Amino acid sequence: MTSLLATALVLLQEPDAAPVPLNPANSSALGDILHHTGPVAYAVLALLAILSIFSWTIMIAKSRAFSAARNQSARFLRAFRKSGRLSEIAAVADQFKPSPLVAVFTEINDEYHRQTNGRGLPRNPVGLERAAATASSEALTVMEQRLTWLASIATNSPYIGLFGTVWGIINAFHGLGTAGAATLRAVAPGISEALITTAAGILVAIPAGVGYNQLTAQLRDFGSRVDDFGRELLNAIENAAAYVPPTPPQTPPSGLSGEHRRVF
Repeated sequence: MTSLLATALVLLQEPDAAPVPLNPANSSALGDILHHTGPVAYAVLALLAILSIFSWTIMIAKSRAFSAARNQSARFLRAFRKSGRLSEIAAVADQFKPSPLVAVFTEINDEYHRQTNGRGLPRNPVGLERAAATASSEALTVMEQRLTWLASIATNSPYIGLFGTVWGIINAFHGLGTAGAATLRAVAPGISEALITTAAGILVAIPAGVGYNQLTAQLRDFGSRVDDFGRELLNAIENAAAYVPPTPPQTPPSGLSGEHRRVF
């Protein structure tokens, strides 16, 4: 597309044609291009600007939310490993609410209490595993919200810019037919529209694509951490429920010999 436009410019430019003067009201080439841009190109640029603002808003908000979730997960994991009782963790779990580990702990703890009232081995260990998987999936789904918008913006922004490119070329040929002469002055406004909308689409798509890839990688890391914590919690519950405290040795009655003590 770029080589075709360059060839067209070379063929259309006449040796004796005067250069196209810049608009004195604008101090830069970009300002002059925008001054000669048509309404369709303006609409394309406005749509791309809205998409850019929206994508940056999502990326900033998700980065802050993931950072808070990461910090709270580290704090909750330290508290969980220091404490030896589920009731103690359940009492302070709300303090670490941004962490997805809290949702997994709450779901597993509730299922365990429904099965055993908080004591003994769970009657249905598979049910605990299902509860952990469900809680993990729900927590990651909440964290994944609006990330698909970034993927859509990164994919479709170049096509929106390409629409402006096609429209600008149409305007260029229309100006060429209206002028009745193959001059650069006749096609310059349309080609300017084509180039600026193409550049705008690329500038919107690149940050959205990079942000989506980075946030998706962090989300996969959260998924691994949540699954590991679920297995660690299930192991802790099974070990605590199966633990039998050692019985203290009974003191034999006084007055019996050592041989009689061994018999009793």
